[in-house]
Order: sequence, then C-alpha cells, then structure tokens
Amino acid sequence: MIEGRKYVIQAVFLITGIAFLVKLFTIQVTDKTYAKAATDNIILPVVEYPYRGLIFDRNGELIVYNNPQFDLTVIPQEVKQLDTLSICEILGLTREDFKQRLSAARKYSYVKPSPFFKMISNQEFGKIQDKLVDYPGFGIQARTSRAYAHPVLSNSLGYIAEISSAGLRQDSSRYYRQGDYIGKSGLELYYESQLRGKRGISYKIKNVRGIEKGSFEDGEFDTIPIPGQNLVSTIHLRLQLYAEKLLKGKVGSVVAIEPATGEILAIVSGPSYDPGMMVGRKYSSNFSLISRDSLNPLFNRPVMAMYPPGSIFKIVQSLIGLQENVLNVNETIYIDGRNIGDHAPPGYYTLHEAIRKSSNNYFFMAFRRMINQNLNANTFIDSRLGLDNWKSHVMSFGFGAPLGIDIPNEKGGFIPGSDYYDKIYGHNSWKFSTISSLSIGQGEMLLSPLQMANLAAIMANRGYYYTPHLVKEIGDYGPLSKFTEKHMAGIDEKHFPPVINAMQDVVTSTAWRAVIRDIEICGKTGTAENPHGEDHSVFMAFAPKKNPQIAISVYVENSGWGGRAAASIASLLIETYIRGNITRQWLEDYVLKGDFADATQ
Repeated sequence: MIEGRKYVIQAVFLITGIAFLVKLFTIQVTDKTYAKAATDNIILPVVEYPYRGLIFDRNGELIVYNNPQFDLTVIPQEVKQLDTLSICEILGLTREDFKQRLSAARKYSYVKPSPFFKMISNQEFGKIQDKLVDYPGFGIQARTSRAYAHPVLSNSLGYIAEISSAGLRQDSSRYYRQGDYIGKSGLELYYESQLRGKRGISYKIKNVRGIEKGSFEDGEFDTIPIPGQNLVSTIHLRLQLYAEKLLKGKVGSVVAIEPATGEILAIVSGPSYDPGMMVGRKYSSNFSLISRDSLNPLFNRPVMAMYPPGSIFKIVQSLIGLQENVLNVNETIYIDGRNIGDHAPPGYYTLHEAIRKSSNNYFFMAFRRMINQNLNANTFIDSRLGLDNWKSHVMSFGFGAPLGIDIPNEKGGFIPGSDYYDKIYGHNSWKFSTISSLSIGQGEMLLSPLQMANLAAIMANRGYYYTPHLVKEIGDYGPLSKFTEKHMAGIDEKHFPPVINAMQDVVTSTAWRAVIRDIEICGKTGTAENPHGEDHSVFMAFAPKKNPQIAISVYVENSGWGGRAAASIASLLIETYIRGNITRQWLEDYVLKGDFADATQ
C-alpha cells in the first residue's frame, strides 16, 4: 500500500515536471508572444517617411520642394514624473492644452506612439532636441513639408494635409495611417500615388529610460524609404509669373497652351492665394481665412468656372456652317439688323466680314440655317433634328464634357440639346426662335476658360487637339498615355483657312491693342453678357499664324469689351512667350491700372 502511494506521488511529480518543461519550451521556442513582449521593451520601430516628389517647370526650374519638419510623438504608458511646466514652456502650450493632447493620445493608444505636437520647424527642433532625454515617452518623427520657390500656381499645384478619418476608411490600398499626409487638390491629389513614394521603417534599441542606443541588429531588418517621383510640369515659369502679375486684382482666368502638344504653358485663376499659406501649423486658420473670402480664391476658375462664351463662339458657328454646307465663304448676304441686338451695322456681309465685325444678325441667320434644314415639314421636329445635329458638331470640339486635364474637379460646361428643351417646354413644343440666343454664344450654353483655350489650339492646329495637361514627365517617363492621343474636331481642314484669315483681321481692326509688330495673331474678341453688372471681357487667340507656338484664352469678369482687358493681357503674354520680352510698356501699364471702363484709354 505504502509502496504504491510512493509510485503515485513520483508519477505526479514527474508529470508536473514534464508539463513545466513543455510550457517553458513553448514560451521560449514556439510561442512568439512572450518573445515579442520582451522585445517591445527594448526595440522602438520608427517610421521613415519618404521625400515627396519635387515639381519643376518645363525648363527645369524648381517650383515645389520639401522642407524638413518634425512631429513630437508620445507613448502615454511611458510618460512618468514629467516636468509639465518645462515642456509647456518649450512648446508654447498651456497646461490645459497639454492635458488635452495627452488625453487624445491615450484615447488612441496607451502603448503606441501618436502625434502630440505637429509640424515643428527645423529651428524649433533645435531648441528641444537635447532636452528630449528628460521627457520619457516623448520622441521625434521626422517628416517633410511642402515649400514653394514662388507664390504662384496655387490652385493648380494644390496642397497636402493630414488624411481624414473618412479618407482612411476609403483607402482601399491600405497604405495610409493616422497622421499621414496626402494630396488634397490639384497636381498633389491627381498624382498622389506617384508623388508620395513608399515609407520605410527602422528599428532602434532603447533602454528603460527610452533613450536610443543604436540600430537593432545593425539595421538588418530595416527597410529604406523610397522617394516619390519628380514631376516635370508643362508650365513655363516666367510666363506664369507674368500672367499672375497681369491678372492681379482682377477676377478671371488665363490659360495658355502649346497647340502641337496640348501642354499648358500658363494657367491662372484670379484671385489666388500664396500656396505657402497651406503649410505648417497655421494651415487650419489660413484655410478658414481663405475659404471665407467673398471672391473665393480656392475656386479654380480655369477649370471650374462656366461662362457663356459670347462672340468667340462665332468661330465654331462658322466652321459648323461651312461643314454643313449652309454657309459659303463667297456668299454675300444682306443683314438688316432687326433679328437680334447688334453693334455691327446693317449691310452686305460675307463670312469674313461677319467674323471681323462680329455681326450678331449674320450668325443669327447662319444658326437658323443650321437648325432648320427642312428635314421635316413640321417646324418643331425640324428644329429638334437640326439642334441635335448641331450639338454633335459642337461636342466634337471638346465642349459639353470635361476635357480630362490632370487636375481634379474640372467642369464640362453645358451644351443644350433637344432633351433639355423638352424638359422645359414639352416634347416638340419649341422651335428655332426659342433657342436663337445660342447663335451668338449666349443663352444656356456654358464653356470653361480651359475649353476656350482649347478652341484656340484647335484653330492653330487646323482641326485637332491633344487633351490639355500640366505634367510632361513623371520620373523617367513621359506624360500619361491619354495625353498623347489626337482628337479630331470633325471639321474638314479646308474650312479652317478662311476662318483663320478673318480671325487675323479681327485683331488688326477690332482688337488693335493686341497687335504686335512682326507677329501675326489670329484671335476673336467676345463680350459676354452679364445680367448682374458690367459684361465680361473675353479673348481667345493663337500665334504666330504659321507654325503656331501658343494658344490662349483670357476671361476677365466685369471688364466690358473683349478688345480691352482680355485682348491686352493675351497680347502681352503672347509677346512675352515668343520674344522673351515686351516692347509696349504702355500696354502693360494699362492692364496693371485696370480701368477698362474708360474707352479713351
């Protein structure tokens, strides 16, 4: 009996010992949980953020670069015996602000680092760097912020900011983390995946006080960050700077395009803002300030504003009329001036004279011929057929839908068709007289300034265009493939020369301020009606007539005749781009003064 109990007790001890040995083996060899817990106490993973890609102009001049900045991070669990007053003095915080920031970090995580004080400049970092050893739980996360060589292109470049909670939820790539920065608008948003690069991570050894003692395993497990790709923009920086100078104090836009490629040479939205205001700790307050501006500087007018094109649309009407064979360049028509309001006098007009004098009544008649081609005896049905045929021609010029520029939020304008008028007046209950204002670029029709500049490029190319774009090189590669595809306007090339010849005469007769000696400019003025005040000044042109180098549109709100504000600005920019300087200081003075209502000037 006693002997049996001895064996039982020995067996219990043996089994217990084996159990302890198995558990010890599991802890030390197979189960990584305990090893990780021990390792976490001596190893600090540090995210290494990549340099964001730089942005250059077409000639290699730097536009956007990076400045070093730092975020002060905190691990709440490690914050002990802290001299709160001292750290508040260094950071310029109140004790209440300090408590709120630490509380927010605790809500995020007790054991993971999170931002405590963001966007510390290089100079500010120098003041606290040596004192961090006295603040257990606090560390530094190195970053970069955007900086700008010149205070221009703000709407097109866009800005970066911390990703929102909604942005994190929508991130299907799972790349971003809380506290990361992301492109919010402009090129920064459109080319985010190319500009952002790829983050790395390094593992630092720390002692019980949180002081770094070097790299873990000599950096064997570190991954280096991969910088973002640089962008070479299509922008001609000198032209851009001059365009912004000329548009300063005005509401409107400038878009200049290289016709042969669709590359945008300059793009200005007025009024604008200094892109440097969207950087640093004052970002939120500056954003709020800019957002409240009644003139809305954040509104990117070249791609988001939509206006009636006014008389520049007579160029499109001329080409469609010739293509439809309802107009003939040799035909002379008597215009009595009674159909629609007109500044051109009654008389006999050819197409050339109608364009040169911008005869509203001629194009009223021309549009009626396009709409009512007697395809149906019912005038309502005939008008429907004519309008839809006309609209298909207009759409081929890139109107009525976004062109596809490489910045977000582009608007496509509006070209009405039969479905639109059916909703308003009923099916087959409207006719030509209902839509006659479209004949002169008024009525419900809307175009963006970008589309107006693209029209000038189509004229320069005699019938085709490339989608306007702002980036010509991404890293070691060219532009996105969609920007190398040619788009045809659907008008035979033979119809362009007579219209272009008339455009040349427009400049020498009705837009004399735009004339440049030895440079043949072909353009068209427009004065878009504005029921809320002074009319808008519009001008689109290309130059030179042979081998065009630049196509341009200028739209200046509440500035009256197109031959004044818009034509003057366009002419100065054309001369600057082609010659490299201006020869008419008087014209620059006129534009900068901005008194366009005075016809004597």
